[in-house]
Amino acid sequence: MSYFEINNLVVTHKSYEGTHTVLDIDHIHIDKGEIYGLVGESGQGKTVMALTILRLLQCPPGKIQSGEILLDGTDLMKLSVKDMEKKIRGKKIAMIFQDPMSCLNPVFTVKQTMVDVLVRNHPDLNKKSAVDEAVRILGEVKLPDPGSVLGKYPHQLSGGQRQRVIIALALCCGAEFLIADEPTRNLDVTIQASILKLLKELQAKHNLTVLFIANNLGLVSAFCDRIGILH
Repeated sequence: MSYFEINNLVVTHKSYEGTHTVLDIDHIHIDKGEIYGLVGESGQGKTVMALTILRLLQCPPGKIQSGEILLDGTDLMKLSVKDMEKKIRGKKIAMIFQDPMSCLNPVFTVKQTMVDVLVRNHPDLNKKSAVDEAVRILGEVKLPDPGSVLGKYPHQLSGGQRQRVIIALALCCGAEFLIADEPTRNLDVTIQASILKLLKELQAKHNLTVLFIANNLGLVSAFCDRIGILH
C-alpha cells in the first residue's frame, strides 16, 4: 500500500441547473517522499480535490458520493470533523493555497499568526520559545531578516514573501504531507523559480510527500517525480 491513495472518488455539485459530477477519480497513489504533480485546466476540479482530501469541501452544494482517501492506511473519509481537526489538518497534512492573502489575517502580524499556530500545536512551547521557533522557521524558508518580517502585516510583504510565510506556517505543525495548490500562480517567473527551488529543498530535508497542483505542464514536469492529468 502506498503512503497516500485515492480510490473511486466521486464528488458532485448541486446547482440550479442540476447535479454535476466535478470529480471522478479511479485511482491515484503517492509514495512516501515523492512529489506528485496533478495537472489540469482551470475548472477541472483540482482545488475541489485538495479541499476534499482535507474534508474542507463545502457541503452543500458539494457532496462526496463515494470513495476512500487513505493516508498511511487511515481512511480520511471515515474520520469525524473533530479527529480531522485534532489529528490530520496541520499535523499530518498542510496546504499551501494559491493566494496567500486569503489565508493570512490582515489584522494580525506574522508574529501573532505564527506564534498562535506554534503554541496551539506544541503545548510545551511558551510564548518566548514560540517566537524563537518562528524566527528559525522563517530563516529556513529563506526570508531575509526574519526578525523584521515577524513584526509586519501581510499587506507590508511582497507576494513572494507572503508565500514563504505560508510555507513556514505549514512547517510549524510538522506536517508530513504537503498539498501545494498552484503556489506560484500569482508570482512572476523569477520568484516562481525560487519558490519551487525552496519547496524542493524542504521536501528533501524533511522527507515530505508533496501533491503539487498546477495548470502548467512544463512547470510540473520539471519539478515532480510523476504526473497525473485531471480532465
